[in-house]
Amino acid sequence: MPALADGLKDEIEPTGKLRVAIAISPAGGAFWSTKTEAGYAGVPVDLGKAMAAQLGVPVEYVVHQNSGQITDAASKGTWDVTWLPKDPERETKMLFGPIYEVADATYIVKAGSAVTNFATLDQPGIKVAAVNATTTMRGAIAHLKHAKVTGYQTYDEIFGLLGSGEIEAFALSRDQLNKMAQKIPGTRVLDETFKKTVTAVAVPLGHSQALTFVTKFMTEAVTNGTLRKAYDDNGLKDAPIRTG
Repeated sequence: MPALADGLKDEIEPTGKLRVAIAISPAGGAFWSTKTEAGYAGVPVDLGKAMAAQLGVPVEYVVHQNSGQITDAASKGTWDVTWLPKDPERETKMLFGPIYEVADATYIVKAGSAVTNFATLDQPGIKVAAVNATTTMRGAIAHLKHAKVTGYQTYDEIFGLLGSGEIEAFALSRDQLNKMAQKIPGTRVLDETFKKTVTAVAVPLGHSQALTFVTKFMTEAVTNGTLRKAYDDNGLKDAPIRTG
């Protein structure tokens, strides 16, 4: 790659490395990354590696527990690029490029539950779990007027509560809930969708040259197969790339 203009270099790799913000969970998927013996794996991990190679610099992964933490760090100068769910609140804290995933958010209900749809779920005394400080949790709180939504830090903890029947339901993207339903016999994923969550590339506020660069990178990644390969290599062979 030709030498970067100074302005772009200062925005996209000011430390001489490309610092990629990732969030770790056992779930994996188009946004979440996982910890492996060799380091990290996930769609953002592979995209970060490819972007760093194009820039001709090393990649460094900056690990967070969830997308809320990545958002909080956007103004601190600790990361250069990330891929995460986009919502109006986050658009005040970072600049977003192209969308590469659209996920339908819904609920899974525990084995033996009498809940069959959103109307029977949204009743006083019903406990619904979500991953804390995420766009899905904000969406569930806005959607449910009577049921109580509680945030938990980790996907693993919620998986355990659903399996033991301590919670009635869990709000997450349909593709991940379908996988969960296969692991916990008797659970059911509801047919309705309460929110569409879009995931996109992002850079810190004020980094307009970096935004132009990452936008071009993602547009090319869709057409040249880089994104498809990242999906396929991370257990998402059946998942379509949805750009809007």
